[in-house]
Amino acid sequence: MESIKQSNQKLWLGFDLSTQQLKSIAINEELIIVYEAFVHFDNDLPEFRTNGGIYSDAKAHTATAPVLMWIKAIDLILDRLRLNGLIDFGQVIGISGCGQQHGSVYWKHGSERILMNLDPTRFLHEQLNQCFTIKDSPIWIDSSTSVECKELEKSIGSAHRLAQLTGSRAYERFTGNQISKIIKHRYDAYSQTERISLVSSFLASLFIGRYAPIDLSDGSGMNLLDINRKQWSLDCIRAVSLNQENDLMKKLGHEVVPTTQLIGTISDYFVQRYGFDPDCYITAFTGDNSASLAGMCLGSNDIAVSLGTSDTIFFTLSSPKPSIEGHILCNPIDHNLYMGMIVSKNGSRTRRRIRDDCADSNWSKFNELLDSVPRGNFGNIGFYFDFQEISPTIIGDFRFNYYGNEVLNFAPEIEIRACVEGQFLRLKIHTENLGFKTDKSTRILATGGASTNPSIIKVLADVFNATVFTDSMPNSGALGSALLAKYSQEKSIKSFDEMVEKLRATFKIAAKPSLDANDIYSALAVKYRQLEDRLTRPI
Repeated sequence: MESIKQSNQKLWLGFDLSTQQLKSIAINEELIIVYEAFVHFDNDLPEFRTNGGIYSDAKAHTATAPVLMWIKAIDLILDRLRLNGLIDFGQVIGISGCGQQHGSVYWKHGSERILMNLDPTRFLHEQLNQCFTIKDSPIWIDSSTSVECKELEKSIGSAHRLAQLTGSRAYERFTGNQISKIIKHRYDAYSQTERISLVSSFLASLFIGRYAPIDLSDGSGMNLLDINRKQWSLDCIRAVSLNQENDLMKKLGHEVVPTTQLIGTISDYFVQRYGFDPDCYITAFTGDNSASLAGMCLGSNDIAVSLGTSDTIFFTLSSPKPSIEGHILCNPIDHNLYMGMIVSKNGSRTRRRIRDDCADSNWSKFNELLDSVPRGNFGNIGFYFDFQEISPTIIGDFRFNYYGNEVLNFAPEIEIRACVEGQFLRLKIHTENLGFKTDKSTRILATGGASTNPSIIKVLADVFNATVFTDSMPNSGALGSALLAKYSQEKSIKSFDEMVEKLRATFKIAAKPSLDANDIYSALAVKYRQLEDRLTRPI
């Protein structure tokens, strides 16, 4: 994107260190995106030989990413912006950012001293390449900590008790369980670690020139934070550290801060090397899903649905009901509120498989068959899990007729509607289980590949009985980070809703619910819940 250059304009900068790329967005006082840039890890940094930004070992169930690649991406993206004249860094008032959730970075003893004394004539990666005891960081795709998850749940009492305490049952990708595995199997590296950062607080540390605190929202994706007291849970810390809680607390940093808290001003390194204003402030960095909540400008009764490889739904909660089937995180905008999130592994890939089987691999035919069947699918319900789902933890296809009897096959048009309705009924039910209730003011903001399919979006509107909107603003994580940076300065004079009111006005209506949608899908949701309970009930 070309820069919209204005003299003396104020800018806010947002970064998103995701799995495959580093993205950056700058907004002005009117919240207009004036530039965006990215570094694609596989293409722009081929020397690291990553595939999709990661190293993976299917047999060991591990997934990691090189920390030095992330640092080199910062060097590259800032140099591109400076050399191409896209932005005057001296106009940047504030910076925030986000990172892929659950990943962890292990700083070697003495690294903070190096951070505080960087040479502005040299690249970051040249000066920080020996600062990490674990050079390839475990990330969210890793699923090698099943043993540690069971141990943590047993130590706390049960999966449900852990969810009540930390917002989620134990998950393999969550940082606390990754730390526990490293303590057991790589203790030498752990003992030489001075600080453990999340990907988000690691990125913030580079910008402030010292170790940045973990924020509450990203911190609640670790199985270590007491989401009620907004501080580390000593019981969880003790469990994952093998009773070395004081040592782990020191490595994590005792303070966990609200996401909108100012954590310092920019490091002198960036002032000298890139011309940033020394008064440029840094707001706490957070997780990518949390930043997307801000970037999609969700109101208190709104829902965001990302329809991609995985279907993800998130929303704001004032009275959460933690359970073993979803996630409760501290809200990034208001730390007195919460953020609910449901993730479904079986999203677009499953829809595509049903399209291939029932509609000759043709989306137009898929839509035609989907539209040909009345809402409610004559009472037929289907469960389609190509991959073992997070909740319920089952795999396979299951079809039930009007009477609740399991059947082997559906006609193609019934199969297609059963798949789409079933996916959205699952999201609706599990969202309600976490404490969210739709009402007449609820809006759904849809993103992801399937959000451009009008037939699928119409089913989404009907199942939730809410109007679905779409927007043309990509990169919600980077945009949300820029918005949070701006809001952290303005929160004393206006609410976040007031600040983003103009952005919300740009959203376009994609589908409205049918008049009979509530009656049809309220009844079908009851039936779906009963059948799901039947499938997950031990035999």
